[in-house]
Amino acid sequence: MNTLYVMDPLASLNLAGDSTYMLMQESTRRGASVAWCTPSDLYAREGAVPWARCQPVVTRPVEAGAFDTGAWGERPLTDFDVIWMRKDPPFDMTYIFTTYLLEMATTASGGRTRVYNHPQGLRSRNEKLFALQFAGLTPPTLVSHEIARIVAFAEALPGKVVLKPWDGNGGRGVLVSHKDDSNLRSMIELLTGEGKHYILAQRHLPEIVDGDKRILLVNGEPVGAMLRVPGPKDHRGNMHVGATVHGCAITEREQTICAAISGMLKAEGQLFVGIDVIGGYLTEINVTSPTGIQEINRLQGVQVERQIWDAIEALA
Repeated sequence: MNTLYVMDPLASLNLAGDSTYMLMQESTRRGASVAWCTPSDLYAREGAVPWARCQPVVTRPVEAGAFDTGAWGERPLTDFDVIWMRKDPPFDMTYIFTTYLLEMATTASGGRTRVYNHPQGLRSRNEKLFALQFAGLTPPTLVSHEIARIVAFAEALPGKVVLKPWDGNGGRGVLVSHKDDSNLRSMIELLTGEGKHYILAQRHLPEIVDGDKRILLVNGEPVGAMLRVPGPKDHRGNMHVGATVHGCAITEREQTICAAISGMLKAEGQLFVGIDVIGGYLTEINVTSPTGIQEINRLQGVQVERQIWDAIEALA
């Protein structure tokens, strides 16, 4: 296969934990032709065929040099059998415009060029709002920009409330408060920009002290999980703020969650997805650039990147 990775610069990757690196390495192992570029290297000309200024690369283990790159060149995206959109957030207008160019590639090739995850889903399936479509699987949640409405929601909860931006990632801007907190209204004013921006208010799940579980799904099926346990000085289950990673099983409740979302993920071409579960409740469905391959491989003795490419070849 001819494959292209639309991603962050190679030099910026943390090779000890990066999932895109693992996917690229597996591409090379299978004998695929691999190239990479950033979203800013994409463009369109002369009709409906998008192009990329891209660089060929052979990807190896870190101890073998990681990347052996070739000369930059210009190629139509229809040259590629598989294109991976692996640019990390922020999810901004540049990201959205990139999905338009990638979708043009699938159309211009008559569907022969496949993009993972599918651009339409990347564009429309916000991680936090997507989860809310599955009633009964998520904790009580309000999406609003109205300060008074959010305050009233928080005051009606029996315990704490979590406040977070709808477009945040990596735990950015996630706050925990409660109805008797004198800072509650001030937090809401700050996050909403005085009522201008939407945020999520959600019932706090005390089970977070036991960990935020990341489950990876390949073509709708769970293939591995890890538990991210918050550190003593931060309430968030994000590794870059001190959370530690532990092996874990996938419970019956979590299998039910995976089964509930599986059909929609398959139908919409969301091949590689990471979901977050706390205390048996679905909190996010991450389709943009899910991570965790290296950690889950290490903890569970699997090779998720091989399962992903097996699925791609089966779908072909």
